[in-house]
Amino acid sequence: MVRKARKKSRNGIYHIIMRGVNQQTIFEEDNDRQRFLDTLTRYKEISKYKIYSYCLMDNHIHLLWGESEEESVSESMKRICSSYVHWYNAKYERTGHLFQERFKSENVEDKRYFLTVLRYIHQNPVKAKIESNVFKCKWTSAQEYIFGRDLVDIEFGLQLFSSIKEEAIELYINYMQQKNNDKCLEITTRIKKSDQEIKKYLAKLGFPRASLIQQMKKEKRDEILASLRELEGVSIRQLARVTGISKSVIGRAGRDGGTGTASRSR
Repeated sequence: MVRKARKKSRNGIYHIIMRGVNQQTIFEEDNDRQRFLDTLTRYKEISKYKIYSYCLMDNHIHLLWGESEEESVSESMKRICSSYVHWYNAKYERTGHLFQERFKSENVEDKRYFLTVLRYIHQNPVKAKIESNVFKCKWTSAQEYIFGRDLVDIEFGLQLFSSIKEEAIELYINYMQQKNNDKCLEITTRIKKSDQEIKKYLAKLGFPRASLIQQMKKEKRDEILASLRELEGVSIRQLARVTGISKSVIGRAGRDGGTGTASRSR
């Protein structure tokens, strides 16, 4: 089947979502997130794109993106992903894909929707109940609109609030904290037990990083996978996302391990 061409934004602004293959974790620790931001900064100087906002979640990334006149958004994203995955695989002694092959995007072609997406991205950790306040979210660009940083292009967004910078920042702060029902491009995943709960369970078993399970010998690895499938409120899809191990391998581990839990997988 021929893949549908990405619709080009009239003004070159996009809301982009990048996620891990099988929705697996792409940031094991804060150092990984910092590396990704460093990669964005480095290629921004080369490719000349704009970053209006970002949010780095455990298994996906939101970007409010301004396309470069020198190369397409797809070309820029390919540079960024290739660089980060090469570093990540070397660090965690793994091979293969990390990101889902094709990133998702939507066009942001008017000023009102630009502000909606800006708030939506910054509030992502709050709506996911990771943080209680948008300005306490460490891995978003929310505070950079107040204090500034080289990575994020804040001028365009602030100008939409006011031409007077102090007034614009005040209006921005109020807007970012407003409760809303903003609907934007998103990843929807039905899970009962949170990914973080599964990670904590793995840490108690002696696996602070999912990559450690990937490196185990098959027999021992399958024992761990079978025990994960016995947890209440988890699915094969979710376990694949958290561990980075394919659904087929996890499914076989459950059957081979004799857990009898296949009926719970979704």
